Amino acid sequence: MLRMGKLTDYGIVLMSYLAANRGSQHSAHTLSDAVQMPLPTVRKVLKHLCAAGLLNSERGAQGGYALSRQPELISVAEIITAIEGPIALTECVSSESHCDQETHCAVQTNWTRINNAVFHALDEVKLSHMLTLPASASRPLVFYPAADKLNKINLNDGEVHD
Repeated sequence: MLRMGKLTDYGIVLMSYLAANRGSQHSAHTLSDAVQMPLPTVRKVLKHLCAAGLLNSERGAQGGYALSRQPELISVAEIITAIEGPIALTECVSSESHCDQETHCAVQTNWTRINNAVFHALDEVKLSHMLTLPASASRPLVFYPAADKLNKINLNDGEVHD
């Protein structure tokens, strides 16, 4: 089963809250209360998000946390990577692979393709998409292939074929 860790889920919740409330800086205490998460957890997640450059932080009485860019320019893939590290579905597609089968694996190339597809799909979902109202939740997210790949794709019976 593929599953993000709780901290990553919390990171997306915090980033969504900050995106929806962009008018001011938010302290860790305020964020903790607003999203109903324990303060130590919020601080830990904020630290990861700041280190990745997704949040700006300012110290002082008027300080706090704010998005470093507009929500339309921050992808869910960036948030996941900030907390979990690079997206890698299997060990052989990670940069620090220690798989004994790697030198003679017949499916590694396909795992790389699958991993890239998952990464690109998550990269297409922007933080701004996470702010949609529940009434529009029944609308699916639609992904379009990159323009340079359009001429290489063949649609057949509603399925995409390379």
